[in-house]
Amino acid sequence: MPLTGQRFTSPQLITIRGMGRPYGRRSFLLSMLGAATLPLEGRLLRVASLDWALGETMLALGQTPIAMVAASDWNRFVVEPRLPAEVIDLGLQQEINFELLASLKPDLILTSPFLEDIEPTLRKVGRTLRLSIYEKGGEPLSQPKLLARVIGEELGRAENTRGYLAGAEALLNEYRTRMAAVKPPPVLLVNFVDPRHVRVYGGAGLYQNVLDRLGLTNAWTGGTNYWGYATVGIEKLATARDVRMMVFEPIPADALPTLQKSPLWTQLPFVRAGHVTQLSTVFMFGAMPSALRFARVLVEALEKSAA
Repeated sequence: MPLTGQRFTSPQLITIRGMGRPYGRRSFLLSMLGAATLPLEGRLLRVASLDWALGETMLALGQTPIAMVAASDWNRFVVEPRLPAEVIDLGLQQEINFELLASLKPDLILTSPFLEDIEPTLRKVGRTLRLSIYEKGGEPLSQPKLLARVIGEELGRAENTRGYLAGAEALLNEYRTRMAAVKPPPVLLVNFVDPRHVRVYGGAGLYQNVLDRLGLTNAWTGGTNYWGYATVGIEKLATARDVRMMVFEPIPADALPTLQKSPLWTQLPFVRAGHVTQLSTVFMFGAMPSALRFARVLVEALEKSAA
């Protein structure tokens, strides 16, 4: 899993540093709506993002960050939107190149609760804005929408944000209608860790948010951790219900050949029925762009399997 995924340490949503005091979700958003931070002296803010979810949101709103944490891994794990080649790689989250970051003279550094310990150092480089992509409860995808609005106001791109979110809602409504027509069985969302273990998704994570928004049922009813997944043996996936297993790429090279020889695997009802589908990589710790990508690949796969 990309190191950017290990970030959510608190349900607190938004804290902005270098501006006098921390803000809660509602007071911060209202203050931002009342007085947006405009581009400095008529130019775009120079923004470095230390979180992929925040970086993909920037790109979706039409602005490219000057630098990104773990940029060299972006196109492999986030996939869409593609990260422009000119974005400078700041290294892994545990090994951020502070000297390089300082040399770029950013106007703003987007950060997350996972990086709270290094914020005093970051504030010596530039103004920081701490945003959390993860929040339990609320309507599906409410937090990615909030992040888009906050980042859009901060960048002086409120109009872009309104258009982007309106388009996102229209797409999600279309996908929901298409799924109502297909009436797919419950879906089981997994990543293979090795031939005997999977990471299965549910809880309050991004994938579950999308399932709820599209009116789909998750076949996994077991517990998950704070981030919406559990690592279990394949025997835990046994179910008497008609379900379709959706397996995210990448899949370990030895997983499928080994499983084909496993009586435990081959006797699972959805395996016997041929109800196993591979899905392209989707960044599970992402924001609205990752949610839309997941919705698209999931809907297309379910429509194809129903045809």
